[in-house]
Amino acid sequence: MAEFKKAENVTEWLDQRLGIKMLGRVLLTEYWIPKNINFLWAMGVILMTVFGLLVVSGIFLLMYYKPDFQQAFDSVNYTIMQDVAYGWLFRHIHAVGASVIFLIIYIHMFAGIYYGSYKKGREMIWISGVLLFAIFSAEGFSGYMLPWGQMSYWAAYVITEIFGGIPVIGGDLVVWIRGNFYVADATLTRFFMLHVLLLPLVIMGLIGLHFYALRFPHVNNLDGETIDFDAEAEKYKAGQKKESKVIPFWPVFLSKDIFVLGAFMVFFFYLVFYHYGFAMDAVNFDKADGLKTPAHIYPEWYFLWSYEVLRGWFFNILGMSGKDLGLIAFGIANGILFAMPFLDRSPAVAGANSRKYFAIWFWLFIVDMVILTVYGKLPPTGANAWVGFVASLVFLYLFIALPYVTIKERESNEGKKPNFLLLKANGILVAISTVLVVLINIYGDTNIVKSILDFFYLSGYGDFIGITFIGQALLSIVLVLIMRKGAK
Repeated sequence: MAEFKKAENVTEWLDQRLGIKMLGRVLLTEYWIPKNINFLWAMGVILMTVFGLLVVSGIFLLMYYKPDFQQAFDSVNYTIMQDVAYGWLFRHIHAVGASVIFLIIYIHMFAGIYYGSYKKGREMIWISGVLLFAIFSAEGFSGYMLPWGQMSYWAAYVITEIFGGIPVIGGDLVVWIRGNFYVADATLTRFFMLHVLLLPLVIMGLIGLHFYALRFPHVNNLDGETIDFDAEAEKYKAGQKKESKVIPFWPVFLSKDIFVLGAFMVFFFYLVFYHYGFAMDAVNFDKADGLKTPAHIYPEWYFLWSYEVLRGWFFNILGMSGKDLGLIAFGIANGILFAMPFLDRSPAVAGANSRKYFAIWFWLFIVDMVILTVYGKLPPTGANAWVGFVASLVFLYLFIALPYVTIKERESNEGKKPNFLLLKANGILVAISTVLVVLINIYGDTNIVKSILDFFYLSGYGDFIGITFIGQALLSIVLVLIMRKGAK
């Protein structure tokens, strides 16, 4: 047994038993952060704060919410909003927090992509972060159903129906998720359990993993500079604070984070008190009715981009239904983010502003995400459907092109002249096939188009797209082979 001396105070007593001083040094006063950063590095603290607000407000809402299909709607819109003192405030905090936390998550993720913070030993930070994004998405969706309004009910119906497209087990899986053959009371109680217990526990565990993964490669900086943290820390401890390239997490870095957090909280509570309506869909103030379908069903804004990828494939291709194609595209679009560290083949860890080719890729990615989000809320009719299809195709194509673009960027940095011939050829094929598909869809009834399709034994424009996709796939294989050659 270890020897314990008499403690002079409570801190010393706790330190003897829990090692709190060492813990404080490891986590706070001797956890070193680069100086060369900006306000975007405060997003993590903001996310933790908003998550805390969601937990606290959720606990208060939990006291009065009834997870029953006959009482859920009234417990939210009457009991909490009208009968409970300040119940409206906690609901506004929870609703606004649910939307704002995704805004901060997207800023955090896009900043990570922009500055290459997923590279050079930081792969696990990125992977754990994307996994957190996925679980937060599940948490957001499960919570969206709990008010049991019209949009809650029908969004749950549409999203759970997606799993029916999985081969062999799809039908049984949908019934298992819903707890019934349709969205009903069993579905509500399942989602209630996920939202208030299981998913928050998973999120807390993943936050711990995310912070743990951050400890080893340390925080990235604006220029991607490689820093000897031990040497720079010794400079700081020796009093050379101006010469040192690092600062301690506490109190220096965290004090700056708290300043940014204060500015954010002004914005947050402005939304809570004056502009909370954006976080609560008007259609959702009508009680859920399985016999009355809303004119247009759509999820919350933070799901719109992936929802548009899902529904963008509205025709059959080579015998595959549009629903199956949309499900495949949806899975790829969400899963491909995990592979980001391995698709970027350039060794440069720097901001996109200093990476000419990657900067073009990044801003095309941002623009495409915005287009997908905007059109995800519009009815999928006429030109809207085609814009959604093209944007979905561009999203997938950008990640196919990323390895090739970054290898050519590396060659350019080594003094070689990059050749984008195959990438241009693939892009031109995508553009031509998309234009032709639109024209065939518009003028598909003309005898000339029918004759052309019959000549190539194609039953319709869906098969035409299938043939062009095969061509794109072959070019993509060539790109991958070049990528492997360039990686050696």
